[in-house]
Amino acid sequence: MLGVIIGIVAILLGASIILRRAGVPAGGHRLVQIFSSRFMGIILVLIGGFMLLSSSFILVDANSVGHLKRIYAFEELPEGRIIALDGEKGPQAQILGPGFHFIPLVRVLYDFEEWDVVTIPEGYYGQLTALDGDAMPSGMFMAPAIADADVGDMLKADSFLTKGGLRGPQETVLKPGQYRLNRYLFDIRLDENTNATIIPAGHVGVVKSNVSQPGINCIEEEVSASSVSREALTVPLVPRGCVGIWKDPLFPGAYYLNRQAYEVTLVDTRVQTWEYKGGYVKRIIDLSVDQQGNIQQNERSVQEQIPSDAADRAVYVKVEGWDIPLELRALVQVDPDNAPVVVGSVGGLEEIENRILTPAIRSIVRNVAGASIRVQDKNADGTPVQPATYTVRPTKVLDLIENRDALEQTIEQQIKIEGNKAGVDIREIRLGEPAIPPELLVSRLRVQLADQLSTAYERETDAQQKRIETEQARSTADEQPRLVEAQIAVQVANQREQERAALGRAERQYLEELARGQRAQVDVLGQDRVALLQALEKLLTSLERKPELVGLVGKLVPNTVVGGDSGFAGAAALLGASLGQAQQPAANRAAGGQ
Repeated sequence: MLGVIIGIVAILLGASIILRRAGVPAGGHRLVQIFSSRFMGIILVLIGGFMLLSSSFILVDANSVGHLKRIYAFEELPEGRIIALDGEKGPQAQILGPGFHFIPLVRVLYDFEEWDVVTIPEGYYGQLTALDGDAMPSGMFMAPAIADADVGDMLKADSFLTKGGLRGPQETVLKPGQYRLNRYLFDIRLDENTNATIIPAGHVGVVKSNVSQPGINCIEEEVSASSVSREALTVPLVPRGCVGIWKDPLFPGAYYLNRQAYEVTLVDTRVQTWEYKGGYVKRIIDLSVDQQGNIQQNERSVQEQIPSDAADRAVYVKVEGWDIPLELRALVQVDPDNAPVVVGSVGGLEEIENRILTPAIRSIVRNVAGASIRVQDKNADGTPVQPATYTVRPTKVLDLIENRDALEQTIEQQIKIEGNKAGVDIREIRLGEPAIPPELLVSRLRVQLADQLSTAYERETDAQQKRIETEQARSTADEQPRLVEAQIAVQVANQREQERAALGRAERQYLEELARGQRAQVDVLGQDRVALLQALEKLLTSLERKPELVGLVGKLVPNTVVGGDSGFAGAAALLGASLGQAQQPAANRAAGGQ
C-alpha cells in the first residue's frame, strides 16, 4: 500500500513539474533549468508508474497455486458464506495457476498466498472436507459421492458453490495424482488412515456402508446362511450403494473407499485348518530288548503343549471309563456369497470359530466317540462282508485306532450340518493320534515286538546261511585249480586202474590157456617131458636174448649122446646138434673174415 501511495505522489509531482515549464522566463541559463525540470518530472512520472504497475501483477511458481483474499471492496460476503464469487470481500473462488498474472492493483486490493499443489501418492486417497457450500440435509452426515465424470468440474470452487456442492465431509475422495484446489474451500487430509482398501487374493471384503447413493431403491433382505436349515444364521442385507451391510462383497483388488463412509471387513475364503491339539499329559511305555533278547518296559510322561496357532486344546472323550485326549483337524472354508452373513451375524470367521463351531465340534466329538460306532461287518478272515452290512455297537477304546474312518465320517457328517448353519463349509474332519492309556497297548506292543524279533532272527539265520554259502563259493573258487588237478589225477588213476584190471584179466586168461595147454601136453607127453620142454624153451629164450651164451652152452652139452632111453638125453642130443650146427656157420664166417 505504501508503494502505491508513493507511486501516485511521484506521478503527480512529476506531472506538476512538467506542466510548469511554460511559466519559466527565457534565457540560456533558464533554458537549462527548464530542460532539467522537465527531465526530473518525467523521471518522477516513470517511477510512479512503475510502482503502480508493480502492484498489479503476480508471478506463481510452477508447483504452487495462487490464492487471493480481497481486502477492499464495496460488497460484503453473504451471511454464512466464506468464499466470494463476485468480488466480495474475503477469500476468492478464483485461483491462479503457474506463471505471470496481471490484475490492476492486485497487491493493493488483495492479499496473495501460494499453496503447494496437492499430491496424492499411489496407494492412498485424499479425504475432502468442503468449508463452504449448501447446508447438508438433516440426517446426512456426509455429502454424497460425486460422479466420476463430474469430479473435475466440481473441484473448481465456482462450480462447487454454484452447482449444489454441500458443506462438510465429502464421500468423494481424491485418487492418486496432483490437484490444483482452492484451499480456502477444500481441506485435504492425507495420513496413514487414508490408505487404499486392498482386498488380497483369497479374500473378499464385506462392506458396511454409512451412506447411500441417490436414486437407489434400498430394501433390506433377510439372507440365510443355509437354504435347507431353519436354524441357520440370518442377517438383513442391502444392495450396493445403500446404508447397511452390502449383499455383494468386494472381490480382490484395490479400492479407494472413504473410511469415514465405509467399513470393510476382510473375510478369508481360502481353506482354513483348525487344529485341536495339546493341553494334556501323555503317558508312554517304552519297550526295549536287552542283550539276552528279553523285552523290558519303562514308563515316561510328556507334556503336550497347545500350539500357538491351534484353534483349541485336544478334546477329551470318555470311552469304556477312560478319559482319552483326542486330537483332530478340521478343514473349513467360507463361500464368498456367505461372507456378508458371517460378518453380519457374528462379526467374522474368528468369531464363528470361537463362538459357534469350536463348542459344536467339541460336543459332537465327545458324543460320537463316547457313545456308539457304526462299523462294517467282517468275515472270520477279516475281509469285509459282501454285500456290505453294518452294525452299530458301543465304542471301544481301540476303535479310536482301528475304526478311525468310521468315527471321522460320523463326526464329519454332524459337524457339516452345524457349519452350514453358520455359513461355513466343513470340508473334512481328520482325527489325530489318540493318547490311549499305555496299559491297553502294552500286550499288543509286546506281541508285535516278539514277532519282529522272530522275524529278525529268521532273517539273520537266512543271512548267516547265505554268508556261509558265499564263503564256500569263494573258497571253492580259490581252490578251483587244485580241484581241477585233483579231478584229473582221479580220472588218471581210474584209467590206470581200469587198464591194470584189463591187463590182469588178459594175463589171467593167458595163464589159464597156458595151463590148459600144458595139461594137454602132460596128458600126451607126460609130466617129465613137458617140464623138459619148458626148460628148453626158457633156455632158448635166454640164448635168443644173449647170443654170447651159445658157445658156452656148446662146450657144456655134448654133440652126441649115445644110449639112454630118457627123454632128457634125447633132448640134450638134439640141443647139442643144434648148437653144433649153429656154431659151424659162425666159424666159417670167422675164417672167411680172416
